[in-house]
Amino acid sequence: MQFPSPVSAQWIADFINAEIAGNENSSATGINEIHKVNAGDIVFVDHPKYYDACLNSAATFIIINKKTEVPDGKTLFITDEPFEAYSKIVKHFRPFIAADKMISDTAVVGKNTIVMQNVFLGNHVTLGDGCIIHPNVSIYDYTIIGNNVEIHSGVVIGSDAFYLNTKKDRKAWYKKMPACGNVIIEDDVEIGANCTIDRGVSDSTKIGMGTKLDNLIHIGHEVVIGKNCIIAAQVGIAGGTTLGDGVILWGQVGVNKTITIGDNAVVMGQAGITSSIEGNKTYWGTPIQEFFSKRKELVLLKRLPEIWEKVKEIK
Repeated sequence: MQFPSPVSAQWIADFINAEIAGNENSSATGINEIHKVNAGDIVFVDHPKYYDACLNSAATFIIINKKTEVPDGKTLFITDEPFEAYSKIVKHFRPFIAADKMISDTAVVGKNTIVMQNVFLGNHVTLGDGCIIHPNVSIYDYTIIGNNVEIHSGVVIGSDAFYLNTKKDRKAWYKKMPACGNVIIEDDVEIGANCTIDRGVSDSTKIGMGTKLDNLIHIGHEVVIGKNCIIAAQVGIAGGTTLGDGVILWGQVGVNKTITIGDNAVVMGQAGITSSIEGNKTYWGTPIQEFFSKRKELVLLKRLPEIWEKVKEIK
């Protein structure tokens, strides 16, 4: 999330009651979680496992629970509870605003767009021209939808990311990170009934132009789907994953978090994608393999009894 205007390091330190180290005269331009940080961003870290990753990331400002050497050009905010400090900043700049209308006064609806009954449009939602939004669709705050998009009944767009901070020394082990990202849907996308698309924790979940989603699909936080992809029913894509252009995922494919699927990859039904795969190939199975290699393997397995009988005849 980008701030409306730059915020001074000293203001941030005072706001979260943190000790400041490093460049005290700089200004932050946004706040992001570690997978999405850019120069000018604030990030937090509260576990030694991730100290180096955060300190060496693109982020300029790091909220941390340990005094340490400050990398060149960076600013540290030292506090006992970095997660709570991060959450406080997010909630200040992106507070929860309860809806009091089915269609917010701040929502923008384009020309020739049809919004049917029982559709919820949250605060600062933007719909382009020529869209069709079927009944019982919920579109949460800050979602941006392009032109000629069709969204079928029961779809939820922009629900909170399933992204949890874990600490075993507190009563509630798991605390949800407050989401300040959004969802961006480009032109000519179709979304089937009862799909759910989570907004980003701190950045955008994106669906590229011309992509078509079947029914009952879940898209996790900050997933980026390329142009002209096809995704069949009951696919689940975990957060932070990137699909290239022209990718096809057939029914019930499961996709792991923070991986990449190359352009024009085709994945057959019920496959499990646990790591990044190259484009322009067809895949199948769990763990996933190239389709033709997997098919050969299955043919050989089917012939094992026959082969074994022949082996026993050898003297």
